Amino acid sequence: MSVPFDITDFRLFVNVAETRSLTRGAERSFLSVPAVSNRIKNLEDTLGIRLLERSPQGVTVTEAGEIYLLHARSVLLELERLTGELQRFATGLTGQLKLVANTTAITEYLPPVIGDYLAANPDVHIDVRERLSDDIVRIVREGGADLGIISGNIPTAGLQAVPFVSSGLILIAPLGHPLLAAAEISFEEAMAHAFVALLEGNAIQVFLTRAAGALHKPMTIRVHVASYDAILRMVAAGAGIAIVPKAAFARLKGDQPIGACNLRDDWAVRTFQVCARDFDGLSSFAREFANRLIDRYAPANAA
Repeated sequence: MSVPFDITDFRLFVNVAETRSLTRGAERSFLSVPAVSNRIKNLEDTLGIRLLERSPQGVTVTEAGEIYLLHARSVLLELERLTGELQRFATGLTGQLKLVANTTAITEYLPPVIGDYLAANPDVHIDVRERLSDDIVRIVREGGADLGIISGNIPTAGLQAVPFVSSGLILIAPLGHPLLAAAEISFEEAMAHAFVALLEGNAIQVFLTRAAGALHKPMTIRVHVASYDAILRMVAAGAGIAIVPKAAFARLKGDQPIGACNLRDDWAVRTFQVCARDFDGLSSFAREFANRLIDRYAPANAA
């Protein structure tokens, strides 16, 4: 089969496949829906293979489409690496670093590293997406991101992973709350009370909902908010208890009337790792970012 593969087709197909929608894929590609639809149809006709199944609910990637998607991501990633390597020798070139990370990494560990990194690399753009750790492993393995930041006991077969910091989830409650009488409690014990939680769909909230499901108990949530800062304010006001990263609590507590106790569940203490398919195969600017992240936190190794 002799096919003139096209970089634009690769980008369009990745955008449509990732959004599971021709409309959203077209928006991400800055093209009209008919233009994207026609381009993908022409691609399928040229290949003689159906890559997408279309329905009123959106699109589904076929088995052949999954193979095309895997290689399209790999080709686009290699082009970004090439751009990054050439950036050392020419002016005017820009690079893009794609990161996928969980909630705690994005709110607590990435901001200072990203700030320092962008100051030193003004021509690099960083695309950060929030995902659950098991999804992050899949995305990096498939070439959908340069680097992933995960936590917990997540299998990383097929990837290289380097731990850089350990952190824990803790329970917080208003001062005087009965749960604070113990040095540590279980998540199951805490579930007898109403929670303040992050918005549905947030990675850490999905994680806690799954933990509740494993106990076959519903998590009673009184208030959903958009940030850890809002969680602490709500808890201080008596709206409920919450589970937050220890690092976020230390950063945001201030003089608010809130206490904390440890969770005895195994999953509450988590080691964070930065992972890649091959660190040596990364672009120079992606390797530099990974090294900055590891160097910043590894000496302390706890938060």
